[in-house]
Amino acid sequence: MSAAQLEPVVEDVVAALPPAQRDECEVVTQLLQGLEGLDWQPIAERARPWLRAMRAEATPFWALESLLSEYPISSSEGLALMRLAEALLRVPDQATADVLLTDQLSRVDFREQGDASLMHRLSNQVLRLSRRILSRQESDRLSERLGKRVVVQGALRAITLLGRQFVLGETLAAARTQAAQTCSHYPSLRFSYDMLGEGARNAADAARYTQAYRDALLALAKQPAGRRGPEDRDGISIKLSALHPRFEESQRQRLWRELLPVLVDLAELAAAGNLGLTLDAEESDRLELQLDLLDALQAHLHGQVQTAGWQGLGLALQAYQSRAADALEYVVANTRRHRGRLMLRLVKGAYWDTEIKRAQEMGLDGYPVFTHKHHTDVSYLACARRMLGYADGPGAPLYAQFATHNATSIAAVLEMAAGLPAPQFEMQRLHGMGERLYDLLMDRQVIPRLRIYAPVGPYRELLPYLVRRVLENGASTSFIHLLASGTGDAAELLLRSPLWAADAPALPLPRAIYGTLHGEVRPNSAGIDLPYARARAGIAARARSIVITPPADVDPEAAQAIVRELDAAQPAWDALGVSARAQMLWRAADLLEERREYFIALIQREGHKTLGDAVAELREAADYCRYYALQAKHLLATQKLPGPTGEENRWSCRGRGVFVCISPWNFPLAIFTGQVVAALVTGNTVAAKPAEQTRAIAAAMVDLLREAGVPPSALRLVPGPGHSVGAALVAHPQVAGVVFTGSTSVAKGIQRALAAKDGPIVPLIAETGGINCMIVDSSALPEQVVDAVLRSAFQSAGQRCSALRVLCVQKELAERLLPMLQGAMDALSIGSALDFATDVPPVIDAGAQHALCQQMGELERTGARLLHRCAWPEALRKGAEPGGSVLHLDHRDDRGQIQHFVAPSLYAIDDLTAFREEIFGPVLQVCVWESGKLENLLEQIRSLGYGLTLGVQTRIDDRARTIAARCRVGNVYVNRSMIGAVVGVQPFGGEGLSGTGPKAGGPLYLSRMVAEQTIAIDLTAAGGNAGLLAQGKW
Repeated sequence: MSAAQLEPVVEDVVAALPPAQRDECEVVTQLLQGLEGLDWQPIAERARPWLRAMRAEATPFWALESLLSEYPISSSEGLALMRLAEALLRVPDQATADVLLTDQLSRVDFREQGDASLMHRLSNQVLRLSRRILSRQESDRLSERLGKRVVVQGALRAITLLGRQFVLGETLAAARTQAAQTCSHYPSLRFSYDMLGEGARNAADAARYTQAYRDALLALAKQPAGRRGPEDRDGISIKLSALHPRFEESQRQRLWRELLPVLVDLAELAAAGNLGLTLDAEESDRLELQLDLLDALQAHLHGQVQTAGWQGLGLALQAYQSRAADALEYVVANTRRHRGRLMLRLVKGAYWDTEIKRAQEMGLDGYPVFTHKHHTDVSYLACARRMLGYADGPGAPLYAQFATHNATSIAAVLEMAAGLPAPQFEMQRLHGMGERLYDLLMDRQVIPRLRIYAPVGPYRELLPYLVRRVLENGASTSFIHLLASGTGDAAELLLRSPLWAADAPALPLPRAIYGTLHGEVRPNSAGIDLPYARARAGIAARARSIVITPPADVDPEAAQAIVRELDAAQPAWDALGVSARAQMLWRAADLLEERREYFIALIQREGHKTLGDAVAELREAADYCRYYALQAKHLLATQKLPGPTGEENRWSCRGRGVFVCISPWNFPLAIFTGQVVAALVTGNTVAAKPAEQTRAIAAAMVDLLREAGVPPSALRLVPGPGHSVGAALVAHPQVAGVVFTGSTSVAKGIQRALAAKDGPIVPLIAETGGINCMIVDSSALPEQVVDAVLRSAFQSAGQRCSALRVLCVQKELAERLLPMLQGAMDALSIGSALDFATDVPPVIDAGAQHALCQQMGELERTGARLLHRCAWPEALRKGAEPGGSVLHLDHRDDRGQIQHFVAPSLYAIDDLTAFREEIFGPVLQVCVWESGKLENLLEQIRSLGYGLTLGVQTRIDDRARTIAARCRVGNVYVNRSMIGAVVGVQPFGGEGLSGTGPKAGGPLYLSRMVAEQTIAIDLTAAGGNAGLLAQGKW
C-alpha cells in the first residue's frame, strides 16, 4: 500500500454523517417521507398466510421459538437457562460448576404443565433432579459426590446440545459438512461463516482470529463448480474488533498502521477466491472509524489489477442506528467513486441495550439508536427501499442483502422489489433462528436467494455471544417472541403497520434518567461524545493554547487570619437561607457546562489527565453542585414533628461555622468542588486548601463560584503546603469542621490534631485510600475481567482512591486469564495526557514517580515476582530525558515541561497481607486462590483493615452477595470496573482505614456538616390547651 493510503482520514466521513444523537422522532419523520407510496395492506396480506402456516405447524423442539415458548426470558426459568448457557461450558473446575448450577436452579420453579412438550418435560426432570442433588449439604459420601458429577456432566451435555442449535460447527470443516447436508434440501442455499468470539483483547487474540479468517478464505476458495460470483458462493464475515485489540476511535493512527494492512491481506485472499468478505457491524461510536477504513480499503482494491474487478467486499449496516440511512448514502457514494460494487447486509442491529447504557452513562443529548422497536422497522424499510434502488440493473453499486427473521419485513422487501426491473438481492438469517419461516419461503419459492449467517467455533467461546442473540430475539417486542407467545392477537400484532412516528422517545433521554429528587428535577450532567471528531476538536485546541497561572501560596499567619474573617461572616451566610445558596450551586453547575472546554483543558494540562478522565471529572463536579443543592433544600427545611397535644415540636438544621476543605491532586476539580459546595450550601463558610500540584484548577473553580453568587466572605482559597498552611488551618480554634481526602497517614494526623485542641469537638470527614481487591472466580468471563481490570488498575495511571491494587484470581482461571491480561497491557497506549490516544498518562510529579519506584523495589524485596511490565513506546523513548529505565521515564511536553512516567507493572504475590501499603499508581498485584478457600481469602482482605472498594467477577449471584456481606467495604462493584462512582448513584467512601464516612455524593453526606436544633413549645403554658378545647369534643 502507498504511504498516502496508510494515512487515516477524518474529515470526509465526519462531514458526511450527522451526529449520532439526534431527535428520534424527527429522524423517523424524515425516513417516512422516503417511504411515501408504500402501502402496508398488501405487505400484511402477503405475510398473513406465512404466519398462519407457521402457527399451524408443530414447532420442532429444538427451534428457538420452542425454547422461548417453554422458557421465556421474562421468567426465572428462562433467565436461569440463558445464564447457564452463557457460563457453564467455560467453567474449568467441577466445584465451581456445582455452585453455579445450584445458584441458578435454586431460585426457579420447574413445575410440570399439562400440555408440556417432550422437551419441556425432559428438561424439567433433569433440572429438578439437578437442583435436588446439588442442593444437598456437602458430604463425603461417594454416592453424593458421584451424583453431583453426573448432574454437572449432564448439564454440560444439555448446554452443548443447545449450542449446536446456534453454532453451525466447532470447526470450519464441521460447519461445512453440516452446511452441505442442509444444501441437499435447498441447493441454492449459501452461507457466510463467522469465526466469532468476544473480540480481541491482545495481539495474540488478533493474530489467532486473523489466521482463522485466512484459513477460512483459503478453504472456501474450493467450492462446487458452477458457483461463479461472490453472491453465488459461500463467504465469510469478519469483525474488525477481532482483528485488533484497540479498534476504537482514539487509536485511529495506530489502526491505519496495524489493522489496514491486515484487511488488505484478507481482501486480496477473498478476491483470489472470488469470495464474499463482509465487515461485520460494530457499535455506533465506531461507525466513522469503520467507514473510513472501508473507504481506504476500497481505494486500495480499486488501484490493484488483481482486485479491481472483485465484487465481494461487503459491509453490515445496522438499521437501529439513527444514522443508518446517512451511512448508506455515504458508502454508496464512495463505492461509485471507486467504481466498484459493495455487498451491503442490512440488519436490525445488536447490543441495543449497550448503546442505551453508554449514552446514559456519558450524559449525551440523545441516543444513537431508536428507542421504539417500530422506529427501527421504519429505518430498516427506508434503507431497504434505497438499497433495492441502488442494486437495480447492470453496474449497480450494491448487491443488497436483507437479514431479518421478521415475516413482515421480508414481505415488505419483496413488495418493494416487485416494482423494480431487476434488483439483485438475497435474504439472510442467523443459523438457529427463523428457520421455520425461511424453510416455508424456500419451499414455496417465494424468495430468490437465502444465505445463512453461520457462527463457527468452540461452544464455550461462542455461547456468551449467542446468548445475546437469544435474549434480543426473546425481547417482548421481537417477531420471534411474539410468534412463540401463542396469544390469540399475536398475529395481528405481527402484521400491524410500523409506518408511523411516535410523539416522543420510549425512554427518558440520557440527561433525564435521574428523574426527580425530593420533588425537583435532577438532570444528569452533560457529557461529550468523544469518538465524534467535531465534539472534541475545540477542547484539543484549547488545551494547546491555555495558559496556567497558579495562585501564590499564603503563609500560616495569613491562613489563620482568613479563618477569623470567615468565622465572622458565617452567621450572615447561614441566615441567607438554603434556597438562595442552592440557587448559586445550580448556577455554578450551569457555568461549568458552559465553560467545559476551558476547565477540561485546565485539568489536562495541570492535572495530567486524559481527555476522557477530564470530561468525567467536570461532569462529576457539576453533579455535586446540583445533587447537594437539592439535598440541602430537603435537609435544611424545618420539620414539624408529632407529639402530645398542647405541644409544638420543630426540628431544624443550620451551618456549624467555618469548614476547612483539604482536597487532593488526583481529582483537582471534582473532589475540590464536592467538598466546598457541600459545606457552603449547608450554611458554613469555607477555607479551601487545594493540593499544591493543582492550585490553578482550584482557583478557577473558586472564581466560577463567585461568579455564581458566592461572596468572598463565604469562600476563600488558601493555597500552600499541607505541613504548614494545612496544619495551621486544622489547628485554628474557630474551625468547626474538616473535610479531607488523601492518605490514611495524613488523615490520622488531622484526627490527632483535632482531638488535641481545646474547645468544641470538631467533626472530621475523611476519605482515604485502600488496598482495593477484585475477586475473580472461574465462572467469570475472562474477556470481561480483562476489560474491568485494565480500567480499574491503569486508567488515570492508577492514581485513583478506588483503583484496583490486588487482583485475586481463582487458580483454575489464572492460567487462561493472566496471559490475556499481560497481552492486553501491551496494547495500552502510554503518553501525554493531551494525546487522545493515551490510556496511561504521566503520574502527577517527580515525587510520586520516586515513591512508586521505591514501593516496587520493596515489593520485590518482600518476595513479589514481576510478571509483566509495559514497554515504552518509541515516541517516548526517543525523546526521553537522561536517566530513565524500564521502570520510569521522563519526557518533555510541547512546552518543555518534564512529564514523569511509570511503566504499568504486574506482580505476582503469594501472601495478600505481606505488603500493607497502598501503591498509588499503575502497579497491580496478583494473588491466586484455590477453589474451596474463598473464606480464607475474605479473611485476609478483612485483615488489611481497609474498606474502600471491592470488585467481584462471578456468574454466581449468591456468591457475589455473600462476598459483599462479609467484606466491610464501602463500594462493591460486581461484574464491572471498580472506578467511576457517580454522584447520587454510587455514593463513594469507605470505612476502617479508608475513611470515616459519610459517603460523598450520598444522602447522608450533608448531615455531618450541620448542627441540629429541636425546639419544643408548651402551648398550654399561657392558660390551657386552646386548640384542643376549641374542637368541642369533650
